[in-house]
Amino acid sequence: MKAALSHIENWIFDLDNTLYPASGDLWTQIDARIGQYVQTLLKCGPEEAHRIQKGYFHSHGTTLNGLMTEHAVDPHHYLDAVHQVDMSGLEADLALAEALIRLPGRKLIFTNANAPYAAEVLERLGMNDTFEAIHDIHQSDYRPKPDPLAYESMCAGYGIDPRASLFVEDMARNLKPAKAIGMTTVWIDNGSEQTDDSDRSFIDYTITDLGAWLHDILEDQA
Repeated sequence: MKAALSHIENWIFDLDNTLYPASGDLWTQIDARIGQYVQTLLKCGPEEAHRIQKGYFHSHGTTLNGLMTEHAVDPHHYLDAVHQVDMSGLEADLALAEALIRLPGRKLIFTNANAPYAAEVLERLGMNDTFEAIHDIHQSDYRPKPDPLAYESMCAGYGIDPRASLFVEDMARNLKPAKAIGMTTVWIDNGSEQTDDSDRSFIDYTITDLGAWLHDILEDQA
C-alpha cells in the first residue's frame, strides 16, 4: 500500500454517505425535501414529483440541474430549502478525523451539495478544521458530478494534479470521470449505490469502512 499510494499529494473526499455512514439518514431527509420542493414548484402529487425528481437526476446529474435547465429554478433558494434537515443523528467520528489529519498532503471536500451544509456536517463529525477547502456545487458552476467539467473546475481552482490525487466516493458512477483524468479512485461499497459488476475498471480500491482503510494505509506508511 505504501508503494502504491506514495505518489498521492491530494486526498479528495465526497461528503454524504462517504464521511459518515448511510445510517446517518441525512440523504433520506434531503431526498424527501427535494420531492416536496418539486411538488410545490410544479403543483403535482408525490408520485409525479418522484418521477420528475429521479428523471432529472439520471438525465441531468442532479435534480437541481434539471430544475434549473427546465424551470429556471434559483439554485440558492433550492439548496437552502432542501438542506434544512435534522443532523442530530450524526456523531463525531474521532478515529476517522484523526486518520484524516495524519494523511500527508492536502485534503479537500468535493460535493454536489453547498458549502454551508457541508460545513455544518463537518462540524457535527468533528472535522471542521480537517479540510483545506470545500468545492461545492456553486463552485462547479452547477455542473454536478459526474459531469467532467466539475472535476476540471476543482482541479483548476486548487491547482490539483489529478495524477497525484486520490478520490473517495460512495457513488461509483462519480469515480469514472476521476479515473479518466488520472486520479486514483476509492469506492465505498456501503449499499448507497451498487455498481455494474461488468465494469469496475475505473475503481482502484473497493472498501466498506473509510476509517479502517485509512488507518491500515497509514500503518503501512509509518
